[in-house]
Amino acid sequence: MITAIDSGDTAWMLLSAALVFLMVPALGLFYGGLMRQKNTLSILTLSLLVICAVSLQWVLFGYSLSFGPDHGGWIGTLVWAGLRGVGAEPNLEYAGTVPQLAFTIFHAMTAMIPLAILLGTFGERLRFSSFLWFILLWTTFVYDPVAHWVWSTGGFLRSSGVLDFAGGAAAHLSAGMSVLAMALVLREPGDADVAPSYSPTQPLTLLSGAMLWFGWFGFNTGNALGSGALTASVFVATQVSAAAAALTWSALDRGINKKITLIGLLSGAAIGLVAITPASGYVGVGGAMGIGIGAALVGYASIAYIHMKFGYSDSLIPFGIHGIGGAWGILATGLWAAKAVNPAAADGLFYGNPHQLFIQIKAVLAIAIYTFGISYLLLRFLDYVVGLSPSVEASVESPPASV
Repeated sequence: MITAIDSGDTAWMLLSAALVFLMVPALGLFYGGLMRQKNTLSILTLSLLVICAVSLQWVLFGYSLSFGPDHGGWIGTLVWAGLRGVGAEPNLEYAGTVPQLAFTIFHAMTAMIPLAILLGTFGERLRFSSFLWFILLWTTFVYDPVAHWVWSTGGFLRSSGVLDFAGGAAAHLSAGMSVLAMALVLREPGDADVAPSYSPTQPLTLLSGAMLWFGWFGFNTGNALGSGALTASVFVATQVSAAAAALTWSALDRGINKKITLIGLLSGAAIGLVAITPASGYVGVGGAMGIGIGAALVGYASIAYIHMKFGYSDSLIPFGIHGIGGAWGILATGLWAAKAVNPAAADGLFYGNPHQLFIQIKAVLAIAIYTFGISYLLLRFLDYVVGLSPSVEASVESPPASV
């Protein structure tokens, strides 16, 4: 008889999984609202494709590669392929009070998020068949290994002491660096000279942004693996960081561009949510506020200046939000993490442990190099085998920033 299962923890994990699921169509709606109207249905269709393809990949072998018994610190084995042996019994190494199936489905939803983010770069510029192949290959060769490194028992980054509570590395930094690879591969001559002009559907943009923010509470708090004091702390940190980043971004917009915009507010909130993701279970209110403000500063600078300087074809700017924001969040965890918030963690630089920041820096470098390199090779491979078919015309209508 199973005695370790806690019904409250299980209910919260399943609810969190449902909230994360909501983030995928929310991202599709957001991107659809920023693109040309004729492409909105295409983006929503691709969002549904992400849900279906990643769900099956995760069940067949993705979960086993990510969380299965360790093989050399780099990848899991296929002992749980097809969810063989995964059922109602809890896995004491990961979540001892919920069925392993609940833990599995929550992380299946988490694995969908980076692919939904990548829609912001692919959007109007990649063949449907190419995107399907990329979903399967990228999840297998990028997401699954990085998730194993950071979260799995035996993963070499986890063993080294890296702190990533809810997916700053596997979901956001990896997606952001992959976006950069796509921007280079899909770049067309003259991209940097194309003047952006777009007409966002404002109500759709606001609704989808609110849905994304709402779903993020499940994304972060689900990693508390139950309902309790830590869950409440994660929830508050998530909200504080998003609000601080949104206001900071808007202040920058007001000072530089003389106006506050809906896109700016949502972009600020998004980068605050991205940055707090790896730190959400380790920092208090002060740390969350500092992370949010810092995220808006580095994100705004990357989009306003780096993108303009190098002119890479990153039409919806998810690299600035997820790549830069994710890297900042992982590093900031090494600054503000506190054992007083989570005794299972470690103190950061501001609490007398500078070594934790050094560990976080190594993690950022390892993940950034790996995910960029593998994503670039996968795109070149797909271009050779099935063709990517980028379109210069499709990249003309580009907003200044996005989720």
